[in-house]
Amino acid sequence: MDTFINQPVSIDEITPWRPPSIRKVGMLTLITTESALFAIFVVAYIFYIGKSLNGPYPHELLEIPWSASFALFGSSATITFAEFALKKGNRPLFHLWWFITIAMGIYFLGFTAYEWHEFIFEKHLTISTNVFGTTFYSLVGLHASHVVVGLLLLGTILISSLRNKLDHEHHEHVEIISWYWHFVDAVWAVVLTVVYFISAHY
Repeated sequence: MDTFINQPVSIDEITPWRPPSIRKVGMLTLITTESALFAIFVVAYIFYIGKSLNGPYPHELLEIPWSASFALFGSSATITFAEFALKKGNRPLFHLWWFITIAMGIYFLGFTAYEWHEFIFEKHLTISTNVFGTTFYSLVGLHASHVVVGLLLLGTILISSLRNKLDHEHHEHVEIISWYWHFVDAVWAVVLTVVYFISAHY
């Protein structure tokens, strides 16, 4: 026992302490800040549910966006597959899954644009029509703007990779962007629940 305790430890066996990645800390800080912002908008939306004095009302307009939601939630899986492919050095497979992720995000935005067009020009719901219109476009629009930012980041990575400027060493960059995309998906789960499942009964 004494021999084991007094046995000297080689310097090579001691793992040196390394500070956390600046990029990861920055992204976690951003996600925390954006989460607080979304929380404010969600609370405001919930507070004003059912308080519109004039129509149109949520139950007259809202339908659950199943296909768009499946596309956005599914993109969390495809971007994870893309990460794994990059780790293994399989560039073609990485491009495939990354492109599918972008396509799913574009489909989601396309649905949002279609929904807004119908609400504005056919149902006559604008941001100034009533309280519902104000809170709806503010919350859903805030999320849509984050999807746009995410797609720009995804597109930048894809273009860089196609130009052979993205190597295995850049995996951390891809990982951080995937964090942001997962965050966008998680926020949509909250928005979907509050806007389309809860307020659609008012």
